[in-house]
Amino acid sequence: MNVREYYAYLTAAREQLWNFLRALPAADLDRNLIETGDRFHCIKDLLLHVTDVEDHWVHGIALGDGVQGQYPHDWVQPRAQQYDLNWILDYSREVTRRTQALLDSDPDLDRSVKLVQDDPASDTVTLDQLLWNVMTHEVRHTAQIALMIRQLGHTPPWLDYMRFVRPQSTPAQAGAPDQGLDAGELDDDL
Repeated sequence: MNVREYYAYLTAAREQLWNFLRALPAADLDRNLIETGDRFHCIKDLLLHVTDVEDHWVHGIALGDGVQGQYPHDWVQPRAQQYDLNWILDYSREVTRRTQALLDSDPDLDRSVKLVQDDPASDTVTLDQLLWNVMTHEVRHTAQIALMIRQLGHTPPWLDYMRFVRPQSTPAQAGAPDQGLDAGELDDDL
């Protein structure tokens, strides 16, 4: 699997999650379910955080052109209850659109990206590593959101990779004979 394939899965899973969340009462999206958390307390906090992280690393750090300025908010303490869900989703769609455009441009995934732009001694990673970090980060927080949905008494949507991957039939499923047997052996087994 490569970064483009996995990002395609993530964007499809996001859409499913967003559609599900739109149907929930606004009070559920704003309910403080992580009372001891320093920064994130509700579903909308985590949605906003996931978008902030992708925007920061992919667009702010790797490309030098983040989107957050178009959606001003405090990314350290998001307090996302003050924002309408559609505002958060619009921000996320713009970040997703830009990330997809980057991937469609066939970038050099092996190019080095400095993690701290104004530090000459900053560690570097490849663009591929940075993208995998962002995607893994999203998967972890999506699992937290699914748990929060359960805590609210709802059944979260099924977002596993296998739901979105195109099924591949094996020769046996397609009706083709098993390559390890000759025709005589097939007849003997019937």
